[in-house]
Amino acid sequence: MKERLANRIRTISPSLTLAISAKAKAMKAAGEDVISFGVGEPDFNTPAHIVEAAEAALEKGHTKYTPSSGLLELRRAICEKFKRDNNLDYDSSQIIVSNGAKHSIFNACYALLNEGDEVIIPAPYWLTYPEVVKVCGGVPVIVRTSRENGFKLTPEQLRAAITPKTKMLIFNSPSNPTGAVYSEAEVRALAKVCEEAEIFVLSDEIYEKLVYGNVKPFSFAASSEKMKELTITVNGVSKTYAMTGWRIGYLAAPKDVAKAIDSFQSHATSNANSIAQYATIKALNSPEASVEEMVAIFAKRREAMLKRIATMEGVSCVVPDGAFYAMLIVDSAYGKKFGNKVIDGSVSFADALLDAAKVAVVPGISFGDDECVRISYSLSMSDMLEGLNRIDAFMRSLQ
Repeated sequence: MKERLANRIRTISPSLTLAISAKAKAMKAAGEDVISFGVGEPDFNTPAHIVEAAEAALEKGHTKYTPSSGLLELRRAICEKFKRDNNLDYDSSQIIVSNGAKHSIFNACYALLNEGDEVIIPAPYWLTYPEVVKVCGGVPVIVRTSRENGFKLTPEQLRAAITPKTKMLIFNSPSNPTGAVYSEAEVRALAKVCEEAEIFVLSDEIYEKLVYGNVKPFSFAASSEKMKELTITVNGVSKTYAMTGWRIGYLAAPKDVAKAIDSFQSHATSNANSIAQYATIKALNSPEASVEEMVAIFAKRREAMLKRIATMEGVSCVVPDGAFYAMLIVDSAYGKKFGNKVIDGSVSFADALLDAAKVAVVPGISFGDDECVRISYSLSMSDMLEGLNRIDAFMRSLQ
């Protein structure tokens, strides 16, 4: 009998994030008081002026197909955003609007990777990166970063990982799951290695506006004109404007790459939602007071989170400078018991924590680091602090 499923689908690993989330939701539905640190979206409503723009688009009947690459007005607004925020000049033909940044990442990998091409992915990484690479025929090459270096890839590590088969580096700053933000000097040092090896960079900058203190992200494509011709920059509106459900992402790419992606998308999905595109035009062209307000709230939560973690039993974290996540280092619990079960890694830790303390976290093994669990501070201050109190009590209870 012939195989029912394609080999490419068999390469995909099940999402532990969804598994823990599903268990937490089931417990909540049963009336249990569960606090979830697993969410990867802002706990804010989409700003009113963006919603109003969508309503106006509906009233005007803007419910038809758009160009597969997105409305010209939106692509021009994205070009202006790149110039304003990143000092990058793009033509509208180099912009492709897709159904979320995740879709943009898939499109870029599908357009560039041949069977057996190697893709360097620093760990901890967003759990989707290796899966997309595998589905597109590539081979993920995981490079473990260190806590001592703030979970950042070094030029030496990058150079050592490059082989004749290397096609791409996937780069994420600010990072999910670590919150690491690379400085301009750090980006330029990595870019120099990529230029020398002439490898592509897929730069995921979706958390670009969510940075704290005096930290400033630097766009990989801004390193040099040569690097710009080797970089596909992915961004979107989900995190910055609390528009996760609107499903609008976009990328900027060299002209030949953008053309290929547009051709593929025209057959795969056609255009992204037309109403969401009109809302995104408004988002990009408006003052960012609502964004600044959201970032200020995240900054307060981050400060309170770090202060509480510093007092907790057996846990620590590398200070996150961006996004709304932290990797909580919990390996001091490994080898200890919860009831009759020995905790032997991040999965069993997360499972025991959910059962004992009704707190949901994401196992670090999902992100390539089994010594940690990921927590998000995109939940209310009171819930966040209560959740950390429960984690502290759980750690103290282990035998």
